[in-house]
Amino acid sequence: MKFTRRANANWKGTGMEGKGTISTQSTTLNEAQLSFKTRFEQGVGTNPEELIAAAHSGCFTMQLSFLLSEAGFVPEDLDTVAKVTFEDGTITLIQLELTGKVPGISAEDFQLAAQKAKEICPISKLLNTEITLAVSLIS
Repeated sequence: MKFTRRANANWKGTGMEGKGTISTQSTTLNEAQLSFKTRFEQGVGTNPEELIAAAHSGCFTMQLSFLLSEAGFVPEDLDTVAKVTFEDGTITLIQLELTGKVPGISAEDFQLAAQKAKEICPISKLLNTEITLAVSLIS
């Protein structure tokens, strides 16, 4: 399977005073606000690090669902929080925090499946940073 997805960003002005927008092909983001405040402070809008966290949590969770299904398990609920740490101009860490409810699976098998999902998720493979994983299985 091969496909291409598209997004675009537009920026007007300087890095600190300027403003921009980000839009996606699906229009889920349609001229979402981007600015110095949305990236480095607490402004309304989005930022690249938040979008990486969204992409990574979504990719990892979907990959895990596929792995669990292949092993004969049907997850009732998989919830992943991705925390992206930006430090001195570099993304230095991504922390994945997974909570799952998967009937019939052992904690050990759930941990192994989650670890494999972290390793083979396309977004994980793309990123050049430390990625940690904390796993919690709810019975």
